[in-house]
Amino acid sequence: MTSIPPPPHQPGPHQQPVAPVFGPQAAMMQPPAGHGAFMLTLQGNGFTAGLTPKVHIDGHPVPGAFGANFYPLRPGHHRVDVHTQWMRQYGQASMQLDIREGQTVPVFYAVPWHQFTTGSIGHQQQSRKGVGVMLTILIVPLLAMLGMCLLALLYSLTN
Repeated sequence: MTSIPPPPHQPGPHQQPVAPVFGPQAAMMQPPAGHGAFMLTLQGNGFTAGLTPKVHIDGHPVPGAFGANFYPLRPGHHRVDVHTQWMRQYGQASMQLDIREGQTVPVFYAVPWHQFTTGSIGHQQQSRKGVGVMLTILIVPLLAMLGMCLLALLYSLTN
């Protein structure tokens, strides 16, 4: 007796039916027939922002890269979650999207300067959070060392 293979899996309304596109070519993409899309720009690069952020659409992990990322989706309500992982998860940011057929929604995400704050996400270019704390972390030890050097110099001049 032969078994009949199960029918191929049909993507549900919130599953990604078409593969994402990254890099410069992503900026020129149009949604396929019957779909909409969102263009997620992961701001920065590996040198300035650290590790590449992780992207989830409707709870499912999808590939992502710094720069433009084009994600075709079926029309409807979707949720995009982005975070970065180093020693722990940080830079979390989420956004609800309403995707319409033929429409490409712009989304921008910026990794924070340090792992003690959230990321920034929105429909326009975002600024990176935490620059004040990062500068404090770098400047305070530098000033302390400079102060100790000055104290040592003054001590040596008085003896």
